[in-house]
Amino acid sequence: MAPEILLDYRPLWAIMISLAAAVLILLTGERRANLRETWTILAAFGKAAIVFSMLPYILSGNVIEIAPLHVAKGIILQLRVDTAGMLFAALASTLWIVTSFYSIGYMRGHHETNQTGYFASFAVCLSATIGIAFAANLLTFFVFYEILTIATYPLVIHSRNDEAIKSGRKYLAYTLIAGQLFLIAIVWTYLLVGNGDFAAGGFLNLEHASVGALQTIFVLMIIGTAVKAGVMPLHGWLPAAMVAPTPVSALLHAVAVVKAGAFGILRVVGYVFGPEVLGQIGTADVLAWVAAFTIIVSSLIAMQQDNLKRRLAFSTVGQLSYVVLGISLLSPLGFLGGMYHIIAHAFMKITLFFCAGAINVTTHKTEISEMKGIGKRMPITMAAFTIASFGIAGFPFLVGFISKWNLALGALQADKGLFIAVLIGSAMLSTTYLLPVGYMAFFKSSDKFTKYGEANYMMLIPIVITATLSIVLGVFPNFGANFYDLAVMSAQSIVKSVQLIGGGF
Repeated sequence: MAPEILLDYRPLWAIMISLAAAVLILLTGERRANLRETWTILAAFGKAAIVFSMLPYILSGNVIEIAPLHVAKGIILQLRVDTAGMLFAALASTLWIVTSFYSIGYMRGHHETNQTGYFASFAVCLSATIGIAFAANLLTFFVFYEILTIATYPLVIHSRNDEAIKSGRKYLAYTLIAGQLFLIAIVWTYLLVGNGDFAAGGFLNLEHASVGALQTIFVLMIIGTAVKAGVMPLHGWLPAAMVAPTPVSALLHAVAVVKAGAFGILRVVGYVFGPEVLGQIGTADVLAWVAAFTIIVSSLIAMQQDNLKRRLAFSTVGQLSYVVLGISLLSPLGFLGGMYHIIAHAFMKITLFFCAGAINVTTHKTEISEMKGIGKRMPITMAAFTIASFGIAGFPFLVGFISKWNLALGALQADKGLFIAVLIGSAMLSTTYLLPVGYMAFFKSSDKFTKYGEANYMMLIPIVITATLSIVLGVFPNFGANFYDLAVMSAQSIVKSVQLIGGGF
């Protein structure tokens, strides 16, 4: 049965509310900080309310659209809410709330300058993220994808020092060049098909072009999206961007940028090409091995980093490739595991970055070797860090276990059991670069931190919330936004008529 389509403007309002907030934030300025931050909080809750108001209709198997905007002949912008888009939008809107409170605590505690520009750029980033989630076609996706790139740049260079400017240029060089390759592939697709409307199971096939042409289009699209996802060797901008304030790092790694890249790969694989065509042209296997390489090598590099944020950055490079690997398996459970890992990684990694920021604001320590004994003075923060570290390693009863279990089953389902060894190896490596931080914090002695305590409550409460949700979602994976059901429904829609992968849920 075809899904019912509801014509509704809520997808547009979900995008516009934070754009309106950005304008109000800029008009309010530095002199009225409380009012400026009030706009941020109101927009965050308003966006989440709009997104979640659409959730019951999407869970019933239907979709929501708004009337397309015909910019010119052949140039159509349209928003459409399906299960995959709802999964990403619900995640982003939820985490924006906790990140907004955390940002206020961080900015005040760190006495940061240019806070108005920070909060305004943050709001625009969330508008672009929701636009990416709700894009109905390739062109609309590309427009919001590039808006996200530009809106993130002021956040990366927030400190305005030489290192920040250099990192910002590197970020733009990577993402804008890759974006132009993505645009070439989009234009090529429109010339072949006449449109770029996303369709579960894909719309491009061998009737439209030769194997070589489809392979080239696929590679161009994957480069355009894999840059933001941090897939090696396109990851160089990500560690460099750690010069930004910690809430920006949390945005980059958990809420918007890298998740937008991973979500883009999902759209390309599942909604542009589809499993059947990718099986015929043989490109998915190559992408899977690139992801496996990234998972292992990034973990090895992370082990060598003493700077906590850089270690977490290389962890993200590897963890996002779990998503890419799952999607590339082209099996039902591979898609499920990949999509749910977008959720799992977001809650775990934002907790880790929140903890890193709390340590920095409170003690001004950034190097892991300087953190011996810090757990005795910041027990809540370091307990949350340790919980998230166990989750990243895939321990049972934490959210990371749910996604990685499905990824392993997806590898078996696709008859590619060797990738299970990659997952196990990565889990073991993650225990060597994350768990020792918690061990040092609680079981090593130092008198450096006797005068310190926990961070301010505006930072501490978000840390507790995201760490708690990392546990709750590991036991009840549908808690709150029905993330697991949305991932199942998305995977089913992609593979519903594909015979070559067999099996099911």
